[in-house]
Amino acid sequence: MELLKICVAAFVATHITLLFSQYVSERFGQIFKEPLVLGLILSRIGSNVTPERKKVWEQGFRYLSGLFIVLCYHYIWTHTDIDPTWFSGLIFGIITGLAAVGCWYFLFKFSVVSKVRFKEYYLPLFATYILFALSVIVIYRLFGLFQ
Repeated sequence: MELLKICVAAFVATHITLLFSQYVSERFGQIFKEPLVLGLILSRIGSNVTPERKKVWEQGFRYLSGLFIVLCYHYIWTHTDIDPTWFSGLIFGIITGLAAVGCWYFLFKFSVVSKVRFKEYYLPLFATYILFALSVIVIYRLFGLFQ
């Protein structure tokens, strides 16, 4: 049951953040979708990557990253005195968001696409990870209802 909870939480939270990124991108007319930004970087690094393979890499990276993050959260929740509460979800989202901003900052800085204005990208990215962590809390609470 734990593995199912982790996988569902990772899938749902990642999908919710994808929808949030699409909304923010359309609302503000900017590229805030992580898979598209990653695809832009991949196309600059490996010009021989087919569009189909690039899309698989984009989405695969996103969902595997989500699974990895949920696994980290789950490990902390099961091996410490920290419980999956709204407060811990908010704190985890802030920490994960700051880590993501740092990772993407270096990725942009050392890639060829660094000329694009990505400073506007960091705030929605940060908010996305808070939404991600809170979505994981929702799924964990729903699973708690059935135990």
